[in-house]
Amino acid sequence: MILISSIKGIKKEKYMSEQKFECAFIYVAGGVDPQKARARIESDEINMNVVGCSTYEQAEQIAREMVAKGCTALELCAGFGNDGIARIQKAVGPEIAVGAVKFDFHPAMGFKSGDIYFS
Repeated sequence: MILISSIKGIKKEKYMSEQKFECAFIYVAGGVDPQKARARIESDEINMNVVGCSTYEQAEQIAREMVAKGCTALELCAGFGNDGIARIQKAVGPEIAVGAVKFDFHPAMGFKSGDIYFS
């Protein structure tokens, strides 16, 4: 099967094989142990890895680990502020797609940005 996508007007073809699309969702919250806060959700087309952490530094390590396992897309929770998102992108490089759910002020963090909460 051929998947055709367009990013910024550039048409790309990706030849899909039996290999599933590997991706990850990383969330950050105080007191989360990244060795315990893990799940893998499999479907016919994708494998979604979910990992929690309690610091940006842990998130950078997890992001690199997920890329090493074959993830080409990372989604970050709303707890990551702009600095946190940039740190993850820098940790994995420009060839990995990094996206984020976004709150400027997260309600679970006392309406603060993750950049303030985790610094």
